[in-house]
Amino acid sequence: MPVFLTTTDADFETEFAALLSAKREDSPDVDDIVAGIIADVRARGDAAVIELTAKLDRLELTPETLAFTPEEIEAACAQVPAAERAALELAAERIRAYHVRQMPEDHSWTDPEGAMLGWRWTPVSAAGLYVPGGLASYPSSVLMNAIPAHVAGVERLVICAPTPGGKVNPLVLLAAKLSGVDTVYRIGGAQAIAAMAYGTATITPVDKITGPGNAFVAAAKRRVFGKVGIDMIAGPSEILVIADRDNDPDWVAVDLLSQAEHDESAQSILVTDDAGFGQAVAAAVEKRLETLERRAIAGASWRDFGAVITVRDLDEAAELSNRVAPEHLELCVADPEALSEKITHAGAIFLGQWTPEAIGDYIGGPNHVLPTARSARFSSGLSVMDFIKRTTLAKMTPAALRAIGPAAECLAKSESLEAHGLSVRARLDRLNEGAE
Repeated sequence: MPVFLTTTDADFETEFAALLSAKREDSPDVDDIVAGIIADVRARGDAAVIELTAKLDRLELTPETLAFTPEEIEAACAQVPAAERAALELAAERIRAYHVRQMPEDHSWTDPEGAMLGWRWTPVSAAGLYVPGGLASYPSSVLMNAIPAHVAGVERLVICAPTPGGKVNPLVLLAAKLSGVDTVYRIGGAQAIAAMAYGTATITPVDKITGPGNAFVAAAKRRVFGKVGIDMIAGPSEILVIADRDNDPDWVAVDLLSQAEHDESAQSILVTDDAGFGQAVAAAVEKRLETLERRAIAGASWRDFGAVITVRDLDEAAELSNRVAPEHLELCVADPEALSEKITHAGAIFLGQWTPEAIGDYIGGPNHVLPTARSARFSSGLSVMDFIKRTTLAKMTPAALRAIGPAAECLAKSESLEAHGLSVRARLDRLNEGAE
């Protein structure tokens, strides 16, 4: 059973703190193993990747077959049923339209001293996108990672998608094609992250790696950060629903289960101002679990990490939500827009009872790669901003240097950096000679 908490209970703070600090990630100590894999790939390149793929994915490859051929991609795409193709195309169109609006503009101006200042945005040259394989093979994640990169202007996009036993998900390859990705490697795990970060004879290294993965992939991303950029280290999925009594308990129940079915370590929390409604939702969850296909996973998640919290009012609900900083936040209340103004920490907000979180996973437009484990307190979901970087611009005129240069020279001397000060003084002296 999930935990039932009420903010008016004497031990609420203790119980809520325990809920926030519960360790949900099943993370074995894989760092030493991953360090060995990365070192092996750096030393032996393709040979190491091929050996590890044979051992872990039961797939025999050669350097020539590491990537799918264009013909293989076309053949796989042709297997996708028309309805699924149409749905994927609509999702790609909406995701692209949303992310195009995120692109920032270059800007420059001349300040009162006559200096030109500004910035410009440029994309990373190459990005590697990791796509889990097997049971966790999600074409929607391909769209969510690749389309923002393509919109940002990344010239070279590659995907690493493991194919255990050679099994391929045609939807993943179609999603790659729709996203503008031409190269898809059939490799996964820490060895794929190492190959994208350091390169092999066959795989050219990239500048940034994004995409979710298991504990080995997460550990590898941590280790290669600095050599390349990464998006985030994603933990188990989570959802928090704030709902008043004027909702269908079954709707809220399936929304909670939509994240619980991801992973036994996922977390689903209901916050409501009506205790009776909370009990009704809990009962509806149990009813749904009787027939849900992934009931073993969802049931374990709800049992071990689920929670129903009764609050005094919606203001208190917002306060608790901000402390949780959930990955997904549904506001199933009469005035969701007003309540959303009180939310400062959330990966994504879904407004109103007609906006289930699953819309955001597939077709809404905003990205579904979101901060987990309370990291929404300081980070954002994936966007075009993850694939571009800002370069600042500055141009001094003689008059501008005369106006602000002496202050720069003064500060350089205060830091005992003589050459810094001299680089400014030399120019000021030349200006003073010209003025004589």
